[in-house]
Amino acid sequence: MTEQDAFALLPQTRREILRHLKGSGELRAEELADAVGMTASGMRQQLAGLVAEGYVTHRQVRLGPGRPKHVYRLTEAGENLFPRRYGDLVGDLLETAQAEEPGFVDRLFDRRRERRLERARARTTAPGLADRVAAIAAILDEDGYLAGAEPLADGGGWLIVEQNCAIFDVAIRCGIACSSELAFLREALPDTEVRRVSHMVAGAPHCAYEIRPVAAGAGGSGDSAGPAGSDESGEVDG
Repeated sequence: MTEQDAFALLPQTRREILRHLKGSGELRAEELADAVGMTASGMRQQLAGLVAEGYVTHRQVRLGPGRPKHVYRLTEAGENLFPRRYGDLVGDLLETAQAEEPGFVDRLFDRRRERRLERARARTTAPGLADRVAAIAAILDEDGYLAGAEPLADGGGWLIVEQNCAIFDVAIRCGIACSSELAFLREALPDTEVRRVSHMVAGAPHCAYEIRPVAAGAGGSGDSAGPAGSDESGEVDG
């Protein structure tokens, strides 16, 4: 579920409160109550719920004689409830760069893959393939892919599943993003055959990669691809 989905599921009153805080930066409970049209005590109850959910925080300020007042503002999680179209901007910039200098985007993703490989190799020193697959899944999860690894049903390997695509807005516009991801997995696990068996860009609910060990000298995962640009499964690499 995306942040925007979470926002849509909130009660209307809480959505209004969040919108007012987004627009004003900081507000007191009394100010929010006037804006929304409810009592100050009722507003404090709503704010307590939003604080408990992690969307709102507060600080104390002294506005004159008497006790300090609480002023409320959005947390980072609250800010993330509102759309941020960074992916569209990055996609536009990459398309412009590619038009200005063909091959530029490919080189960018090559450099990204190399940096990720350096990090992966430092964390996949265990001799057991299961441990190395788990380490790769952990790296993908840290990168925002909501990834995990599980044994294949037939016991012949593992399945890495990415429940989220951290660069989906870029991937749907730049095929190199997806082919670079597959190349990263194949290079990070060179003694395996890696096949993409599910692809979000193609409409699947997640991306999934089948990882199977290969015998020494059998060619490795680099030999598992079918025709250029596609897996044996028929799914497009990039």
